[in-house]
Amino acid sequence: MSGAPAVPRTASAEDTTLLLTPPVPRPGWRLLPARVVAMCAVELQKLRHDRTELYTRAVQPALWLLIFGQTFTRIRAIPTGGVPYIDYLAPGIIAQSAMFIAIFYGIQIIWERDAGILNKLLVTPTPRSALITGKAFAAGVKSLVQAVVVIVIAALLGVALTWNPLRLLGVALAVVLASVFFSCLSMTIAGIVLSRDRLMGFGQAITMPLFFGSNALYPVSVMPGWLQAVSKVNPLSYQVDALRGLLLGTPAHPGADFAVLAVAAALGVAAASALLGRLAR
Repeated sequence: MSGAPAVPRTASAEDTTLLLTPPVPRPGWRLLPARVVAMCAVELQKLRHDRTELYTRAVQPALWLLIFGQTFTRIRAIPTGGVPYIDYLAPGIIAQSAMFIAIFYGIQIIWERDAGILNKLLVTPTPRSALITGKAFAAGVKSLVQAVVVIVIAALLGVALTWNPLRLLGVALAVVLASVFFSCLSMTIAGIVLSRDRLMGFGQAITMPLFFGSNALYPVSVMPGWLQAVSKVNPLSYQVDALRGLLLGTPAHPGADFAVLAVAAALGVAAASALLGRLAR
């Protein structure tokens, strides 16, 4: 005995409503941690498979500490408050090395634009702020690895650094926050100039003024008045001040230093996110 033929089910009003309703995008804050972790994992994989960049980037800070640091320690030409100059210089070189890595990070995003990767990322549900933050914290990971290398070199040269775990965590936080700002500054410039060659020119034009316009090499008190004004608005000065206080125990203003670095990082993410769309046009 055969059953009755099946009657096709007609779409109800509820089914039609479900089909016409667009999917609700996931909130950006839920995607942010996963994006940050993914970007950081990519950078760690790059370092694990190719350590050449790590070795070559260690040459410059080693030369600063070996030649500049030891020479000025002997002549005692720069007032450092009783701290040996090579000790005084080491936190500044840590900050410099991290900045030099982060400040050219915009080149990578231009390369991704040219390779078509950026357009694919922008059509995903991931918010632009999450993409920028992930890339910025990936730059922070690379800078942190570089900072570890410089700290090891400084320790081998006899620099009296602290090994307190809590202070070292503060050092890591200062390096990452500053790297987030400088990498976002680079990506912001990339969104304006839209060219790798132009970005290289801008990067080279601002790195040395940022470095020499900070307290990395000498205290603010010996600077001319106009350079002291530049130092007060230079995030690198606040990073160096935090690193000196944490690594050497010199007088510092950690609350103000970390507040400035956090605000600078947030503003950098906002600026780079706003200009990210220009790269995809």
